[in-house]
Amino acid sequence: MPLESSPEQPVPVRTVSRLIGEWVHKLGSVWVEGQVTQLNHRTGSPVVFLTLRDPAADVSIAVRCGADLVGQVVPAVVAGSRVVVLARPEFYLNRGTLSLNASDLRHVGIGELLARLERLKQVLAAEGLFAADRKRPLPFLPAAVGLVCGRGSAAEQDVLENAARRWPAVTFTVKNVPVQGPHAVPEVISALRALDGTSRVEVIIIARGGGSLEDLLPFSDEALVRAVAACRTPVVSAIGHEQDSPLLDLVADVRASTPTDAAKRVVPAVAEELALVADLRERSRAAVIRWLAQQVSWVADVRARPGLAAPERAVELREQDLQANLARLRAGLARRVERAQDDLRNTRDRVRSLSPLATLRRGYTVLLDAKGDAVRTVRGVEVGHHVRAAVADGALDLTIDAVTPAPRS
Repeated sequence: MPLESSPEQPVPVRTVSRLIGEWVHKLGSVWVEGQVTQLNHRTGSPVVFLTLRDPAADVSIAVRCGADLVGQVVPAVVAGSRVVVLARPEFYLNRGTLSLNASDLRHVGIGELLARLERLKQVLAAEGLFAADRKRPLPFLPAAVGLVCGRGSAAEQDVLENAARRWPAVTFTVKNVPVQGPHAVPEVISALRALDGTSRVEVIIIARGGGSLEDLLPFSDEALVRAVAACRTPVVSAIGHEQDSPLLDLVADVRASTPTDAAKRVVPAVAEELALVADLRERSRAAVIRWLAQQVSWVADVRARPGLAAPERAVELREQDLQANLARLRAGLARRVERAQDDLRNTRDRVRSLSPLATLRRGYTVLLDAKGDAVRTVRGVEVGHHVRAAVADGALDLTIDAVTPAPRS
């Protein structure tokens, strides 16, 4: 039931504190996992006080370990250790604080850490955070490079020195943060977001010079991995050496084996680039010279061809062909005219041989009656009729004096 209160009937602090304590007491004993950030133990004291922190969130709680746990805590547990405690939550009414009273404590071993990291790796991979298609290419020559690393660390020195040696004009925006321990994750995330929000920074390097599995655990933290995945700026991971593989290497756009390798990947070497430009210029010049030589040779070959070496020769050949064709045409036409003349003479001779005039010239006469028709029989004329006798050179008008039919045989 909710606690009833009003401005006229407020609830005393002691009542609220008592009710909170009752609710906390109902929780009972629970197993709690966290990272030890602080350990207080006075020599000879039967009590050890720990501060247990959640590595994935900025939440911590005090833990009281009694005399039966002192031997398990001291000296095995140090700041940065991961432990699991069986504890009962306690709420102190007078101070209004929450703490845990531990009755059992166990170290989280390397095998368990590796198993948890593998499970987390599978979950993040299933979400596509490690997919190759989401990796972004690095800019060729970034205006500014963001660097997240430990203060005064060898990783920072390696990155800055190698980058300056390769391209002296490169600029860095450096964020120094803890790279191990309980405060590493939130500090790295904060620095990462600050650099990602800076427009001049075109690539971000997260660097650390390797370490043990426990030292590198912050760079396998789920919150940090998701923060890197959400960045708009390409991220280069340079956490450990070849044998180290925190989850940050998988989500980053580029994984560098060392901080020195990260500097080489992000910043081009000016000497190498100048040599490459010179080589490309020389290769381009040689290619142009070869092309020009090929074109000159081709033009020379074309000019040496007969058609271009003596272009009038083609006209002369065509003129010869034309004259030969014209001569053949004239000869053929003459032959055809001659044959036609021969045919005409032959035809004329045949016509003349068949003409009645030719017959008359041989001494024959053709009688024509008054109508001009040829008289072919004696029955066609009578005595006294006038007829005309056609001879070779004219005609004779005649009168029939007698008609004598031919005797019958």
